[in-house]
Amino acid sequence: MIRIINFIHHNMKTNRRNFIKVTGVAGVGMMASGMTACNEIKEQMPFAETFEAVKLTHKQHFNMCGYAAPKIETVRIGIIGIGRRGIEAVNRLKLIEGAEIRALCDLRTECVEAGLKALTDSGLPAARTYGGTEDAWKEMCSGNDLDLIYIVTPWNLHTPMSVFAMTNGKHVAVEVPAALTLEECWQLVETSERTMKHCMMLENCCYDFFELLTLNMVRQGFFGEIIHGEGAYIHYISPSVPPKPLEYADKWRIMQKQGRLGNYYPTHGLGPICQAMDINRGDKFNSMTSMSCRDFVHVRQFPELAETDEFFRQFDPHSQIGNLNTSLIITEKGKTIMLQQGGATPRVYSRIHLLSGTKGSARKYPLPGKISSSEEWITEEQMKEITDKYTPDIVKRVGEMARQVGGHGGMDFIMDWRLIDCLRNGLPLDQDVYDAALWSSVIPLSDWSVANHSDHINFPDFTCGSYKQNAPLDITLSKGGDTGVRMINSMKA
Repeated sequence: MIRIINFIHHNMKTNRRNFIKVTGVAGVGMMASGMTACNEIKEQMPFAETFEAVKLTHKQHFNMCGYAAPKIETVRIGIIGIGRRGIEAVNRLKLIEGAEIRALCDLRTECVEAGLKALTDSGLPAARTYGGTEDAWKEMCSGNDLDLIYIVTPWNLHTPMSVFAMTNGKHVAVEVPAALTLEECWQLVETSERTMKHCMMLENCCYDFFELLTLNMVRQGFFGEIIHGEGAYIHYISPSVPPKPLEYADKWRIMQKQGRLGNYYPTHGLGPICQAMDINRGDKFNSMTSMSCRDFVHVRQFPELAETDEFFRQFDPHSQIGNLNTSLIITEKGKTIMLQQGGATPRVYSRIHLLSGTKGSARKYPLPGKISSSEEWITEEQMKEITDKYTPDIVKRVGEMARQVGGHGGMDFIMDWRLIDCLRNGLPLDQDVYDAALWSSVIPLSDWSVANHSDHINFPDFTCGSYKQNAPLDITLSKGGDTGVRMINSMKA
């Protein structure tokens, strides 16, 4: 993790304008004078490594957007991480025909046993098991009898595991976020292009029912042209509540927040908006400015919790971490996105999901989702007519099954079914490696912006210009859609 550097002091010798000029020179090369400039930058600019990494360039090896890999009749899956989310994935994937869970891996052997039991109790063949050591997953990924590695581990392991799996000839599906630094984002892009293996971030919110409905409405022109979007992940997670069995080993999710000033969990709110606004497929992010309020919660909670739990004694109560974050993004075409994230203060859960177009708008939170075609929200009766008309084929195909299976209301199952159906039919994935990199890049970029007085920072173009001709996402099931489901006794997790 990038080390936190103190905020720029008011008595800096270099003024802001000249300082930015210095950073531009530093990015040109690594000559002796450049090294001196870089060292000066790191002393004065928080998260300077991120600012320098924005300047990295890349020549695209192969365009993974719209890439259709060869068909895989039976998708052989290895799952790394059988904690709470991992066991849920086992219980979903085991229901999909044409998918076979061949291998299970977790550092904790009791988690592997739980995953194995979920298969055998359903009358399915036992999977090979790996565990007990930190490198057991490498052995699993190195074999030649798996097609897809499904990664459900702590965030800092997502990129290393994804890169290793693709390098060893496997497609990858990785939980959010896919990467934590810009360097990791580029590693994913370069590896996916070089190996021609899919790297899909498992952004389940793209498959929620209202998000799919509004995306289909966007595709059919109901809202006109989408010019603004708003998304969020407002979800209070109390550090005082003990984790459930098999969940968040060593409280790793609390650790991910430490050292972060910006939005450290951006993709749930961002993903569906990007798809509706054709980001990476006709438009791209230009720049972002980000702001966070100070932490008024953990700075008080952690010392109290430390009295009875030594885990919390490692945190400096005076360290500066962000609380509620708000980020503003502008695209190449001049469209805007407002993105929020907050999990420290008690608030009602919200992803906002607002789409604003030239002819109408949609908003999901507060529930239920609402649609407008003018200045007024449409009536409940009209909403039923619109839902009947614009419900996409994927929901008609597996929506009812998804609701029965569950998993965030069913969107998790739709996501997994769609992934397997695309792989089996040799279709492009709904989310490619450029989406994984871009959506994840908000984490380090928002850290930099917050630390530097909400200054704007540019986004790398992970598509290397191919966004200009990449086709918009197609969710019509004009191809594929023939993957079946298994009706077994333990259908629900």
